[in-house]
Formats: sequence, structure tokens, C-alpha cells
Amino acid sequence: VQLQASGGGSVQAGGSLKLSCTGSAQTTSDNFMGWFRQAPGKEREFVARIKWREGIKYYADSVKGRFIISRDGATKTTYLQMNSLKPEDTAVYYCAASAWGGLATVDYHSWGQGTQVTVSS
Repeated sequence: VQLQASGGGSVQAGGSLKLSCTGSAQTTSDNFMGWFRQAPGKEREFVARIKWREGIKYYADSVKGRFIISRDGATKTTYLQMNSLKPEDTAVYYCAASAWGGLATVDYHSWGQGTQVTVSS
């Protein structure tokens, strides 16, 4: 079972988008949900994570103060609100689940296809 990210699109610099992550891949041992992104020719990188029960959030320095991760326990949906978007935020964004919430891709599972975010200057 994979998670599905949606909500991507094309915006101008300074704009906003809200991504959603749905799916039933999260198990009872998965304490964290994370967002990653991968730009063309680059490795997939950590963006943000949330500790599901407590709602504790952690962000990459590159998005701190601009992006907000949140979750809806009732629908098991994880969100990524992206504000003040920059051209360097252009990437395919993925969500994934993790038991221990590391910052590396190997710490996560159930990757879906991702959603494209394109920010023009």
C-alpha cells in the first residue's frame, strides 16, 4: 500500500500551495509522517516531518518559516502548507511514513508517485 500526494501545481514566486497526503499505509508502529522533495538531477531531500500523536513538527532549514506541516487524525491525512514559494522549491514532493522519524529516505516507507510543484520567477 502506498501513500498518495496531491495538490501540486504551478505558481509564481511568492505564491502558496497546500499539499495533501492520503492512504492507509501508516501502521500502528509508524509514529511519523514526512514530506520529501526531489528536484531534477538532485537527490530526494527531507522537507518536514510530524510526530503523529503529539503533533511535534520538524523542518529543513530551507523551508523553516515558510512551510507548515499538519495532520488530521480523523481522516489520517497529512498536509504541507507551502507559503512564500521560491523557484528553488520546484520539485516533485512525496510523503512517506516512518516508525522513528529520521531525516533520510531510508527511514521512510510507502512512497507514492509524488506531486509536481513548479515555481516560476
